[in-house]
Amino acid sequence: MYNDTNTAQPAIQTHNLVKTFDTVVANDHVSFDVHKGEILALLGENGSGKTTLMNMLFGIYFPDSGEIEVGGKEVTIRSPKDAYDLGIGMVHQHFKLVDIFTAADNIVLGLDGNPVLNRKAYTQEIREISDRYGFGLDPEKKIYNMSVSEKQTVEIVKVLYRGAEILILDEPTAVLTPQETERLFVTLRNMRADGKAIVIITHKLHEVLAVSDRVHIMRKGKSIATVNTSETNQKELTEMMVGRSIDLKIDRPVCEGQCDRLKVEGLNCLTPDGVKALQDVCFNLKAGEILGVAGIAGSGQKELCEALAGLYPVASGQITFCDESGQETALVGKAPKEIRALGVNMAFVPEDRLGMGLVANMDMTDNVMLRYYDKGKGPFCDRKSSRALAEGLIEQLAIVTPGVSKPVRRMSGGNVQKVLLGREISSAPRVLIVAYPVRGLDINSSYTIYDLLNQQKQKGVAVLFIGEDLDVLLELADRIMVLCGGQVSGIVDAATTNKEAVGLLMTQFSTGETREEVSAG
Repeated sequence: MYNDTNTAQPAIQTHNLVKTFDTVVANDHVSFDVHKGEILALLGENGSGKTTLMNMLFGIYFPDSGEIEVGGKEVTIRSPKDAYDLGIGMVHQHFKLVDIFTAADNIVLGLDGNPVLNRKAYTQEIREISDRYGFGLDPEKKIYNMSVSEKQTVEIVKVLYRGAEILILDEPTAVLTPQETERLFVTLRNMRADGKAIVIITHKLHEVLAVSDRVHIMRKGKSIATVNTSETNQKELTEMMVGRSIDLKIDRPVCEGQCDRLKVEGLNCLTPDGVKALQDVCFNLKAGEILGVAGIAGSGQKELCEALAGLYPVASGQITFCDESGQETALVGKAPKEIRALGVNMAFVPEDRLGMGLVANMDMTDNVMLRYYDKGKGPFCDRKSSRALAEGLIEQLAIVTPGVSKPVRRMSGGNVQKVLLGREISSAPRVLIVAYPVRGLDINSSYTIYDLLNQQKQKGVAVLFIGEDLDVLLELADRIMVLCGGQVSGIVDAATTNKEAVGLLMTQFSTGETREEVSAG
């Protein structure tokens, strides 16, 4: 394990790195180091410069000024190939794998050398790397048959196979279950014991404290401090990261007089290939409740929220909206515009913010107008009221933007999410569906989103929250519905369950007893 009294030469070290994009200073004279046999956590808000810094170390960006040293020698890294030659490997948050290839083929893909590869030899080498660090990887398994954690393992083995001694992992636990996260941490500790230098970027403070030896904090492009993990806590880290004190408790207000707002019975959806994406899904969503949805990525979350919103075809089953008087409206087979015409005000915040939710090249006013384009009188859109609403959202949600006339692609992820969520809740919905609303957001932006969802809950809105951080789901949601392979494996009370129990439901279908409890709502 890394010892803070270690005076050995750092594996990699930066001196006053500067990187600018137009007038934005992404990295402002950043200096940091990581030693062999150490796990260093890189912490900071969205837009603090973490990913830019790591991209310079991996050769994706070239610094405007400053120096990078590897093993005590100044180096120039102009491309990922230069980084690999120096023993630096990076595992990105979004995997770069070919689905129809095996794990072994993906790992050797793109390597220089003899055009005729010895499959038996490189497969054996991959097995040896897997066994050394406890990955349990099957080199012959196709990528399309793998879980998310297995795909991540392939990415890690890929950089190790290329001889990486310095590993950079960007949000490695974003889509993992608690059990998979713990297995990853065991593997990281094994690599640390083998002398690897590891940098992990994450927003999850409890994971920072659980796996790292030191923490380097960044704020607004600058290095704020480097601290020993054993000598700090979540509150101190948050204050250094944000620059002020933040209450880390998520409220869970109790709303009285809850009634069913949305009923889903026997819902079945098929993929374009005819495979069941959702199978016999049943649940009730109540007014004044946040129903969390947990599950491994690809368990049917996307199809569920899109089916409820009228954007995904339903093979069979019922989706019923219940108003305050008890009148029921069937929604299956209705397009979003038809659902609104029936008087059902439903809002949907998709996980793809700039692909499905907003138009990246359009400004904030035009993106707000997408929700209200048909509200104008005559053939013209009412741009004036949309602009006023956009300006109001900037003030209400503290959105950081050069102005309502600038493209939303210029905003950070947190501000983009505030625009999208603010636009949807401005329509005063009775059902609000949000998919991964805080994915990739810093702690400050995340808590703003949690507050917005609680405000909607207290107004009697029925909120369906699809999330990936079980700690957040356990604090924020009233109940948690777990999806496994497109089926509901359990619905549990968030206040009385724990992370391990939910994690087990995410990886295996429940017993008949639990299914009966689910059916009972």
